[in-house]
Amino acid sequence: METEYQAAQEGAALVELPERGVMAVTGPLRQKFLHSILSNVVEGLRPGEGRLASLMDNKGHLLAFLRVLVAENEVLLETNRERLGRVEERLTFYRVAAPVRFAVRAMSVRALLGPRARDVLRAAGTELPDLGAEESHAGVELAGRAVRVVRAGDLPAGGLVLHVPPEDDAAVAAALVAAGARLAGRDTLDALRIEEGIAWYGPDVTEANLLHETGLIARYHSSTKGCYVGQETVARLDARGGNVNKKLRGLRLSAAVAPGAAVRAEGREVGRVTTAALSPRHGPIALAYLHRSAGEPGTALDADGARAVVEALRFPDEGAAAGGERS
Repeated sequence: METEYQAAQEGAALVELPERGVMAVTGPLRQKFLHSILSNVVEGLRPGEGRLASLMDNKGHLLAFLRVLVAENEVLLETNRERLGRVEERLTFYRVAAPVRFAVRAMSVRALLGPRARDVLRAAGTELPDLGAEESHAGVELAGRAVRVVRAGDLPAGGLVLHVPPEDDAAVAAALVAAGARLAGRDTLDALRIEEGIAWYGPDVTEANLLHETGLIARYHSSTKGCYVGQETVARLDARGGNVNKKLRGLRLSAAVAPGAAVRAEGREVGRVTTAALSPRHGPIALAYLHRSAGEPGTALDADGARAVVEALRFPDEGAAAGGERS
């Protein structure tokens, strides 16, 4: 794992994301429709632009995290594969008479992490256009196959997302490895995203959660757009200073723990671990939802018998003080 981690920090690492799937939304009013439902700006985006957004119910509970990619004749929604049915169900419910259609696309999704990711693409024969804002994207040819490359805001280590037709996935992966990328596993990816405080739907976020609890409201939500499903809850919490009973935090641990481990303060349960990993840089670490009474960085807690010290969502850089705030 240390070699994979080093590749993501200093070179390029390629990670499979088999849990991700893609849905296409078509029809002349596709952007206007999605804009009225999702928590971030969609209307007005041009082809090649995108956003991260959340789909909520009317009480603000999170039904899915989405990567919204505007293309010439469609909008692509990347989300957890197991949530595609739920997403389609809710969008169909709100569609009423809007002329929009939904279709799940067969697509393999990979992450290319690290500061040399673009160099690897170039070495593989692909000159990537300038991708400005997060979620901007471009269709390119890689190993003779059509690939969509996205500057991904929900990946650590400055990651890019690749959308590849399943029949071309092996050839594209082989070309990237031959060009210098190192294959990396989920343990490495989890360590990196815990360090950067990046919660993912599935392991860290479910329908039981509100957006304010995840620490990602600035990434998945626009405070200036008009109405959308769940807005009343978000606005009410904003008016209260974003105060919720629990929030996602980082934990620095004395020993490894498993996801689901109870976190306690003086014997009283104050939270649960969602994702845990062994970081070559920080040792055993985790993400956990903690009650607001126990979430202050620097607080000492217990997690399944291991000593746990609360960190802000983003772990401090080496040499910085523990408990530093997210930058």
